[in-house]
Amino acid sequence: MAGWRSKIVFMLVVYFAGFATAIYCLAPASENQAGQTGEKTFVDSAFKSDEFAQKCNAGIHRCLDFAREMSTDLGKVVKQKLDKKPADS
Repeated sequence: MAGWRSKIVFMLVVYFAGFATAIYCLAPASENQAGQTGEKTFVDSAFKSDEFAQKCNAGIHRCLDFAREMSTDLGKVVKQKLDKKPADS
């Protein structure tokens, strides 16, 4: 019985470590800290919400278009298989 408990504790540690990392990366740095180091903060350099939203939207639409094409092709293949099945019997 100790196996499932250790798995739960491990998953909780991993979950909260990921959550803490996300908070650390997304929290804005104070103005005096960013000015003293001369470095850009994570938010300034890597996370521009408008660009991210546009790229994410384009990726989702590409994925949906691909899924639509594949489902159409799969439908044709299944229909062909079902049409052949009664003829073979």
